[in-house]
Amino acid sequence: MLAVTRWPGRRVITQRSRNSSMQLHNFVRAIQGNSTSQLGSTSKFAALSPRPFHFSSQHRTTTIESPSSPSSPAAPQIYSPPTTGLLSRLPPSWVPYAELVRLDKPAGTYYLFFPCLFSTLLAAPLAEPIASPLTVIGTSALFFSGALIMRGAGCSINDLWDRNLDPKVSRTRLRPIARGAITPFNALAYTGVQLLAGLGILLQFPFSCLFYGVPSLLLVAMYPLAKRVTYYPQFVLGLTFSWGAMMGFPALGVDLLSNSSALAAAGFLYASNVAWTMLYDMIYAHMDIRDDAKAGIKSIALKYDNETKKVLSGLAIVKIGLLGATGWAAGAGPAFFIGSCGGAAVTLGWMIKRVNLKSVKDCWWWFVNGCWITGGTISLGLGADYLVRDLEDRQRETEVDETK
Repeated sequence: MLAVTRWPGRRVITQRSRNSSMQLHNFVRAIQGNSTSQLGSTSKFAALSPRPFHFSSQHRTTTIESPSSPSSPAAPQIYSPPTTGLLSRLPPSWVPYAELVRLDKPAGTYYLFFPCLFSTLLAAPLAEPIASPLTVIGTSALFFSGALIMRGAGCSINDLWDRNLDPKVSRTRLRPIARGAITPFNALAYTGVQLLAGLGILLQFPFSCLFYGVPSLLLVAMYPLAKRVTYYPQFVLGLTFSWGAMMGFPALGVDLLSNSSALAAAGFLYASNVAWTMLYDMIYAHMDIRDDAKAGIKSIALKYDNETKKVLSGLAIVKIGLLGATGWAAGAGPAFFIGSCGGAAVTLGWMIKRVNLKSVKDCWWWFVNGCWITGGTISLGLGADYLVRDLEDRQRETEVDETK
């Protein structure tokens, strides 16, 4: 009797009993004898026939190699279509395109939107007359639509550039282009549609916004290339994602070229957001730090792996300092400095202290939630300052009307 035991990549035939083994041995010899007599040439057949098994009273095994040995590469991850959330409700043919624009992971959209919201709230009191709350809400809604579309276009451009790198990184190897669900040509055509939709949103703003918005496309295309040549691609990403920090001013009719205070405020706000982007994306980069090193992808997380929290603390200080300079240039009041600057200091300090950079799950949690914790706090401070200044302006108008 024979028992067959399977190990990964090997088939092992084990002797169970001496009697059954001898029966097999005699059976093989009988076959060889019959075949030899039929061929009429024992010597030729002996050279072609397999050697008979030799057994002893001790346990013996014969190992037969199969194509899948333990040294073979690990089986690739298998893609599973989404079964929950928004993507599970879409037609199957739409799902890869929704995944390409990260529709199920909106954190990037929020990070792109917050600088637009900051600049809108900051510019509103500087407009003449002060922008009404309905105008601020409508402008913010348009910016959110633009952020949603342009973030998707940026992801598509990024994945086109990275289609040969993504398969080498665990977290990205199942992205639609990397796994072959979308061809590069179709992805390029889809990106073109998104850019046209983004242009349609941009044209809803005053015409001057067109001159401020279009140049940002150069930065969108540069970021995927930056991580191939420099350890500071997060700086390029910061330049890209922070572009909205300037857009709120022309959107509300504030001319940056003729208003030096507004220009200084926009410049400080933009630089502040660059520091913030570098901070949160450094945490994000820690999720892929090992795979990035193997794939040759550069990041600030790799450059300062052993000193990350010191770098994060430095970026937070720069962020808060520049945010304070923004308020000074814009003539902001206590609500801004306490709410936005103070709130940013507390939330960023809390995040830097608590985040576990060795845990992918923890880095992801802080990346997603830190967006709302810090971005929301800064927005509340800016919103409070705007409402206070708007109320003061209305009171002044009332007093003027009464004196007449």
